[in-house]
Amino acid sequence: MNPFIELGIRHDIVNAISELGFEKPTPIQEQAVPVLLTGSNDFVGLAQTGTGKTAAFGLPLLELLDFSQKHPQALILCPTRELCLQIAKDIEKFAKNTPNVHVVAVYGGASISDQLRQIRRGVQIVVATPGRMLDIIGRNAIDFSGVKYVVLDEADEMLNMGFQEDINNILSTTPEEKKTWLFSATMPAEVRRIAKNYMTDPFELTVGTKNSGNANIEHHYYVIRARDKYAAFKRIVDSSPEIFGIVFCRTKIETQEIAEALIKDGYNADALHGDLSQQQRDKVMKRYRDRSLQLLIATDVAARGIDVNDVTHVINFSLPDEIENYTHRSGRTARAGKTGVSISLVNLKELGKIRQIEKVIGKSFVKMEVPKGADVVGKQLFALINKVQQVAVNDDHIDPYLPQIMDSFAELSKEEIIKRFTSLEFNRFLEYYQHAPDLNVDASESRENRGDRKGRSERFGRDGYKSDYTRLFINLGSVDNFTRGDMLGYICNNTRISGKAIGKIDLKGVYTFFEVENTSVDKVFSGFQQVDFNGRSVRVENAGDSHGEKRSGGKSYRNSGNGGGEGRKRRDHNGGGGFRDFSSKRREKSRW
Repeated sequence: MNPFIELGIRHDIVNAISELGFEKPTPIQEQAVPVLLTGSNDFVGLAQTGTGKTAAFGLPLLELLDFSQKHPQALILCPTRELCLQIAKDIEKFAKNTPNVHVVAVYGGASISDQLRQIRRGVQIVVATPGRMLDIIGRNAIDFSGVKYVVLDEADEMLNMGFQEDINNILSTTPEEKKTWLFSATMPAEVRRIAKNYMTDPFELTVGTKNSGNANIEHHYYVIRARDKYAAFKRIVDSSPEIFGIVFCRTKIETQEIAEALIKDGYNADALHGDLSQQQRDKVMKRYRDRSLQLLIATDVAARGIDVNDVTHVINFSLPDEIENYTHRSGRTARAGKTGVSISLVNLKELGKIRQIEKVIGKSFVKMEVPKGADVVGKQLFALINKVQQVAVNDDHIDPYLPQIMDSFAELSKEEIIKRFTSLEFNRFLEYYQHAPDLNVDASESRENRGDRKGRSERFGRDGYKSDYTRLFINLGSVDNFTRGDMLGYICNNTRISGKAIGKIDLKGVYTFFEVENTSVDKVFSGFQQVDFNGRSVRVENAGDSHGEKRSGGKSYRNSGNGGGEGRKRRDHNGGGGFRDFSSKRREKSRW
């Protein structure tokens, strides 16, 4: 018998969650579901992210609500668009075999008219972010007088994001007799105040220790100089060839810069931050969930609610300003009982913060050494060998070529073939890493060298733009659904120049400025001579030609023909961003 039956969940719902792979309840589900099924208590549940809180409140709601009625009976508030969508989709999956269940996701960045239309058709469960929910309430477009249950999910993060007043206003439109269920990973004083103001003698449940980290996560830290942070980060990534991770930064600017630097270096990466439109965010997340991205570079706010299976690593490129956020970051890995690694890159001055985090999460960090170049080469080489062993062979398609292949290798021994095959990749790794310096810092050093205080562009491997770059204009921008990463891939695909040759990309609404090394300017103009985009001629000019800036060369091309469509198609075929597949990314010398 499925253990969820014993918790009191009926068969049609259990059958649906069994198809989703739910074999046994997680600790929060096992302890919370029986309490919530009574429908008679306010509730406070504390558990780390990734422990199954959505099912802990979603399954009882499906048992308690009357789905013959088409008015809102449950309101779920959460901090981000991604989490809002995730919760709504999960509940719909749980209710797959239950008739007449209607769930609406209400969040900013999407069409409010579509959301209003769904509400008018009749819904029982509303999942919402506070800002958009207040907008709809302000239009008198929803009636919460029949709401029986309010769920505050990720309550600590909603308060961190400044939603307390919004939450107060929303809850004031709901009945006094409703039951409030609050779920949180941490329990700061602000969350305690919400519990006091809106709940009556709530049932409190803590799974694990308050504010603690997931027991299945290993916590590592590397001590490095600030100037070496990006180089050390790449080396750590390279030493884990199968990495599928999320990289956290403090700011949107840092997020975008690191993503662009990684893309130029041949990694399959993209950025997720608050300046992206909803369509751009959805596009990035789809690629990440489909695993056509291997590294997602994100800010804390943007990454809240990301529930992606099998994330192997969380990397803190910068430690969070608030220690509690470390728990949320690391909780993106080791979800649903799996294991994961949380890595932090720190300088000597930040060692004290590592000790503070250790006290908060109740776990010790392990100091790791940045891998030496030879170690990375070995890891990559044996990852390649393992990939060869695992590759599926299509006998029907390859058999016709085998005689010619065998003839080509006839004079080589098995050992010689293996040596030459592995050297194709080994030589690339070796060339890049054979003179790689030791990036580790002795923790006994009193302070970092003054030379560590470098600008971002040098840290990311460029010496600045200076006179080595020419600023160009292209008549495509964000309205064409380009991110800066997309634009980089589009330029490289159409011109066949390396991403290393591209400097700063300044993306505007209907056009973009970008910098390119002087030696590659002619290649850019040549590459865009026969290009259009969605039936519109693509125009590339020196930035001064149309925009009042100093002219650098006087060239410009107004392009016609069908080449641009193919260029765009080629970019999409490569995973939506024009970047090489991570597993075979080592194609050009600039990467290695």
